[in-house]
Amino acid sequence: MQALVVPSGYITNILSLPYDVHLPMKYLFHIIISLFCLYGLHGQSKIDKALRNFNNNSVPYIKVDELTQNNEFLLLDTRKKEEFEVSHLKNAVWVGDKEFDIDMVSDSIPDKNTPIVVYCSIGVRSEDVGEKLLKKGYMEVYNLYGGIFEWKNKDFPVYDSIGQETDRVHAYNKHWGKMLNNATKVYGQRKHNN
Repeated sequence: MQALVVPSGYITNILSLPYDVHLPMKYLFHIIISLFCLYGLHGQSKIDKALRNFNNNSVPYIKVDELTQNNEFLLLDTRKKEEFEVSHLKNAVWVGDKEFDIDMVSDSIPDKNTPIVVYCSIGVRSEDVGEKLLKKGYMEVYNLYGGIFEWKNKDFPVYDSIGQETDRVHAYNKHWGKMLNNATKVYGQRKHNN
């Protein structure tokens, strides 16, 4: 492999050229726009990377935009109860992750052809629950790609424990919360003594 040799003074000579020789204005505009677009994708790329690292793709994904166009799905929230109580997707049923009871779900949803979407913060815990549903014989189970974070990042509504629309989303922890860009982040549920 041959080393790149830059002649002495070459960089200085380039930097001393007039601005319009370096970079025509139309290219500068395209570069600035591209940087803004990349900045907007920053949260999304973190979600993509996390899902590639932690998931097996054992449950087919459904994208947020696809889900918003179809209201036939039963939504199962696989997060902790305190996360669900801060906010959840409209009409979602809380089933938990560690608390998930496949027999209880089977009793509640006897039709194995029921279209189901599982979700959590970004789609990791929900994949585990989706796998259990598929093993139990459910035929149409999807994992919401990017979970409630991506849902809210795309500015779709979430609802609190009394059914009111809210801007708050439980961010799980500070590390995962970096992927949530369009919500008021909640990291714990305060208990109120009445």
